[in-house]
Amino acid sequence: MPVTDEAIEKIKAMIVDGELGPGSRLPKEADLAERLGLSRSSLREAVKALSLIRVLHVRQGDGTYVTSLEPGLLLDAMGFMVDFHQDDTVLQFLEVRRILEPAATAMAAKTMTDTDVAELRAILDELDEDPTVEALVANDLKFHSRIAAGSGNTVLCSLIDGLSGPTARARIWRGLTQEGAVRRTREQHDAICEAIESRQPEVARAWATVHVAGVEQWLRNTLGSAESALEQE
Repeated sequence: MPVTDEAIEKIKAMIVDGELGPGSRLPKEADLAERLGLSRSSLREAVKALSLIRVLHVRQGDGTYVTSLEPGLLLDAMGFMVDFHQDDTVLQFLEVRRILEPAATAMAAKTMTDTDVAELRAILDELDEDPTVEALVANDLKFHSRIAAGSGNTVLCSLIDGLSGPTARARIWRGLTQEGAVRRTREQHDAICEAIESRQPEVARAWATVHVAGVEQWLRNTLGSAESALEQE
């Protein structure tokens, strides 16, 4: 095992075993390196790596601390990594969204308060009567993020937020090229919101599935048509 990986594993073990908890300050570099049987350079590299994925936080002049280890913080790294996706993986992101978002929407129909639902409705009311595609997609991201938060599950919320970015371009593309896409999106948003308002989790789940699956099927058909055209050339 490379020495940096070994250092990472040893610090991870200290956290997993409870020796270092959220907010704990790591021992001084020299002391920790000696204790773990590591060189100071490999320990430094391990700290840098764990800082990048938000497990550790280096405070200049103060020391190195374990972060809160909250799901949203740790899953930020996933959001960073999926930004490097290639176009041919967008369908896979949409497939995962189709699995997760309906579940979150059903949960939100049970757990969101009346105030939460009113705020969700207010998000939809922010749109003009004839919005641009870009404005609609921005509103769509905000709408679904609020529902994910309303599920009450912070891990699920973080996963959905991390997966939303890579599919935004596909949604804009669809809005610009598919007739009626903007109207259908607004109608489906209203239906999802109404199902949550009326506390019908299975209806909310069904509408969320239809909503995400519509984008997925459009992209699948579009990519299939493009491949067929290239084969005929």
